[in-house]
Amino acid sequence: MCAPLVARGKVLGIIYLDSSDRKNLYTKDDLALLSALALKAGQSLDNARLYDDLRNLFYNTVETLVRALQARDKYTSGHSARVSRYSLLVAEKLGLSTREKHHLYLAAMLHDIGKIGIPDNLLNRPGELTDEEIKTVRNHVTVGASMLKALGEMHPVVPLILHHHEAFDGSGYPDGLAGEQIPLMSRILAVADTYDAMTSDRPYRRALSKADAIGELKRCAGTSFDPGIVALFLEVLEEQSSAVIDVDEPQYVT
Repeated sequence: MCAPLVARGKVLGIIYLDSSDRKNLYTKDDLALLSALALKAGQSLDNARLYDDLRNLFYNTVETLVRALQARDKYTSGHSARVSRYSLLVAEKLGLSTREKHHLYLAAMLHDIGKIGIPDNLLNRPGELTDEEIKTVRNHVTVGASMLKALGEMHPVVPLILHHHEAFDGSGYPDGLAGEQIPLMSRILAVADTYDAMTSDRPYRRALSKADAIGELKRCAGTSFDPGIVALFLEVLEEQSSAVIDVDEPQYVT
């Protein structure tokens, strides 16, 4: 007895049942039941395939946005992927859920997307910026959040990006949030983002050593950064073989 797995007029496969012990084992009612089950199974397989296609399209769109930013700023090449990797390692230690890690991954990959709206002469300038220019650069968090608001899948990610430059003592931007007012995942991003920025070459300075970057994180724990997150991040660094994690392809959260 067999029945086709059909979806949208296409045969995806068949379900085949047989017995070598008995003849005429199945009845017409059995075939009707199998056909009904096969129809449901075919629809489920098709839905799963469509979901995978949409998921892949979504992740490809995220990577395309990141590449668009990196095309403007060569110094950020690989930065988002490394920040996402650092952040997810801290998330593992905190026991965050798969859904939370998915949102954290997206926020890490897109945390600097607002810099697309920053003029090139500010983005890559080697010298110091004026107070007004610094204010313009800092607007990248609100620009990035505004860009992503239109995408339904990104709604939980918007506040994480908006607040990843808040400081634990309330001296950060854009809203001056302090302590646990800052979303947990934004506090994770702040540490991972800052460490990778410090250990990477930038137009205005050479990369710091691992030891100097760690010293700066420790110095700023409790002021710029959540001290608990800093402690977990330092544990992550100790468990890694190198100070900067090379990530050619980001690890998706499924």
